[in-house]
Amino acid sequence: MKPVVIVRHAETEGPGYFATFLEKHSVPHQLVAIDRDEPVPVDVSGFSGLCLMGGPMSVNDALPWINEVCALIRESVAAGIPVIGHCLGGQLLSKALGGTVTRSPVKEIGWGLVRVEDSEETQRWLGGHPKDQTGEATVFQWHGETFGVPDGACRIFTNDFCANQAFVFGPHLGMQFHVEMTAEMIAEWCTAWPAEVAGLSLLPASVQTPEQMQAEAVARIPALRRLADQLYASWLQGVLR
Repeated sequence: MKPVVIVRHAETEGPGYFATFLEKHSVPHQLVAIDRDEPVPVDVSGFSGLCLMGGPMSVNDALPWINEVCALIRESVAAGIPVIGHCLGGQLLSKALGGTVTRSPVKEIGWGLVRVEDSEETQRWLGGHPKDQTGEATVFQWHGETFGVPDGACRIFTNDFCANQAFVFGPHLGMQFHVEMTAEMIAEWCTAWPAEVAGLSLLPASVQTPEQMQAEAVARIPALRRLADQLYASWLQGVLR
C-alpha cells in the first residue's frame, strides 16, 4: 500500500508511538522532516494518509512552510486522504479548514484530564474505549495556543482549561493534546520546561513540573496507549478503506 506521510516540524517532536502503531499494523510510513529543510510534498497521489506532528512554533508565524503544509492538508482533504494532527498538527488542520488559532486562556503542560463529548461522532471514533465513570481520559499536554473548531467539524474532547481539545471532520482528526508520547520524549521535552514557564510568577493548575510529569509517566502511559490505539485505529479505517 501507499505510505502514510508523517510531517515533523521539530526534531524533538517526532512520531513516537504513532510510528509504532503503524508498524504494528504493517502500514508503511515516510517521514518528511521540515526541521531539516526537507520540502513539503505537493503531490498527494503517492500516499494513503497524512500525519502532522507538534512543534514549538505557531501556525501564525511567518514561516514559509506554514502555507505549504496548509495547502497539502487541503489537497489531502479534497482527495479523501485522511489527515491526523497532534497539537501544532491539529492547529494546522484547523487553519487549513478555515479555523482560527489563538492564544489559549492558559498554558497546559503535563498530564491532565479531558472530557468526552456526547455525540454520535464521539461514539464512532471512541467506540468501546474504556473511560472512567465521569467520561474523562488523561492525556499529555504541552501547548500555549488553541484551535477553533472549523465549520462542519465536531468537537469530541474538551476540558475546563481549553475548550477545544479535539475535533473530527469526516475521516480527519485534530488533537490539541498528545497521545503519541513515550517516556523518552517526555524526559526530553522537560529540558525545555524552564523556557516554557519563564515569566510566570505562579504555576497555574494546568502546568506540572518536570518531576511531576516524569513521576506519573509509568502509571499514565498504559492508559494513554489505549486511548491512542482507539483513536489511531478509527483514523486508520479511513486509510485502509
